[in-house]
Amino acid sequence: MKFTKMEGCGNDYVYVDARNLTADWPALSKAMSDRHFGVGGDGLILIMDSDIAALRMRMFNSDGSEGEMCGNGIRCFAKYALDRGIAVHDSGELTVETAAGVRVVSPFVEDGVITGARVSMGTPILRPSDIPVSCDPNKGRRIGEAIVDYPLVIGDVNLSLAFVSMGNPHAIAFVHDTVDEFPLHTIGPLVESHPMFPKKVNFEVVNVLESGHMRARVWERGSGETQACGTGACAIGVAAHILDIIRPGLDITAMPLDITLPGGTLKISWNGDGEVYLEGAAREVFDGEWKI
Repeated sequence: MKFTKMEGCGNDYVYVDARNLTADWPALSKAMSDRHFGVGGDGLILIMDSDIAALRMRMFNSDGSEGEMCGNGIRCFAKYALDRGIAVHDSGELTVETAAGVRVVSPFVEDGVITGARVSMGTPILRPSDIPVSCDPNKGRRIGEAIVDYPLVIGDVNLSLAFVSMGNPHAIAFVHDTVDEFPLHTIGPLVESHPMFPKKVNFEVVNVLESGHMRARVWERGSGETQACGTGACAIGVAAHILDIIRPGLDITAMPLDITLPGGTLKISWNGDGEVYLEGAAREVFDGEWKI
């Protein structure tokens, strides 16, 4: 089976053209994602046919669980499909079916090479029951449908969380101490599997550096800490906008919000209503064959 290793801001996945293949994809994702005995990656992404879009993307985390959406993964998905002629983008856009809905990808081309993309990531989901998260109605603060400043004690760490879904659930904590020193490998798995999150959760810790610039680390549901997370960056941007801790009036025509993660910087735009937009790089690392 042929595969391609790709990465977007260090968020790396194994890509397989699965239009004419069948396999135990969860087991294969676990095996191929292993960084010692496999290819190595945060998961497996499949290119498949779609009845409602140009192509369909399925993504599996490194533990074999299937995810709804991956912002870094979909940029690389588009590059993979367009570079190989599996799809065309005469209009400058590629539609991709995901478990979170159809997403639109607009590739960036430099000297004939696709180097990244802008992705329409959908409308954020803020109602707790739809994220889903089981909240104590007597805790936290409600802004519209959103719940923010929700207290959660994990071990000896006091967290104040905001909840956002970008097709997959996120819990965001804006912290004062540097995110580099936050005990993410201890706290992350406990937040991910906390009973208040019936489908588990992605967890982000964030520093506000200056107007329009933030630094974050991410504990991804099913994968652990990753170098970057596209849906996580979007969730951070939405939460920051709701909490009004970024420059006023951020909208899709203004300078986007820069979110720097260990693997690089992603740009997020949202005007407080409607679609969130994500911009970032996409790069092919190598091709190979996997014996099955």
